[in-house]
Amino acid sequence: MEQLKTEQINGFIKDGFIKIENAFPTEIADQCRAILWKATQCDPNNPDSWTQPVIRIGELGHEPFKKAANTTILQNAFDQLVGKDNWIPRLTLGSFPVRFPSKEPANDTGWHVDASFAGDDATNYFEWRINIHSKARGLLMLFLFSDVTEQDAPTIIKLGSHFEVAKILEHEGENGLSFMELAQRLNTISTKEEIVATGNAGTVYLCHPFIVHAAQNHYGTTPKFMAQPPLLTKKDFNISKIEAELCPVEKAIWLGLRT
Repeated sequence: MEQLKTEQINGFIKDGFIKIENAFPTEIADQCRAILWKATQCDPNNPDSWTQPVIRIGELGHEPFKKAANTTILQNAFDQLVGKDNWIPRLTLGSFPVRFPSKEPANDTGWHVDASFAGDDATNYFEWRINIHSKARGLLMLFLFSDVTEQDAPTIIKLGSHFEVAKILEHEGENGLSFMELAQRLNTISTKEEIVATGNAGTVYLCHPFIVHAAQNHYGTTPKFMAQPPLLTKKDFNISKIEAELCPVEKAIWLGLRT
């Protein structure tokens, strides 16, 4: 069974993500993309029907999405990064921000960290929260269902930013910060090297839950199809364990508080 190499895991701890090419077959990506085209109600052969810069599709549980999320290489990676069997299999994937070439700018391109548990108003995502233990969330995952070049609105990732986010959350207790509260404090993070999440259809980026990232406007010609689901955990992380017992997600948080 294919496993992540030690250098890949060390890169995840240091940079905050791993890029896995061929994480699921291209034919499955094709099937998923066909389903998503129907959900957008746009015509793939008529760019005049692409009237919005981004269309968001909610959770979808069609069989191709289940297959994409549960390949052996991904399941092994989940065990290695968040702890063996400490994750809940994905039966759906979502949300799907489908990005189109457009003269109109998208309105969702700010730097942020994805929230992981509900606040007082569970219906308002901006009130969802993040705490130092990354309650409920093991990973941020980016599933590419179309080929994504630098022109096709790839997600921007700030390398090593998860360390700085750990410092911000350290003294915020179990309740942590809301999505918006944390977003407003990200300007305190020192400038980090940025990479863009490009790749062929079938590529998956497995990201630390504290990674700072942002969407972009689309400057290419082919719409971008991606899912960005969380990997949910069975048990919350515990950074109070001895170092040798920390999984890579915990180890990164632990290191962030000590650097």
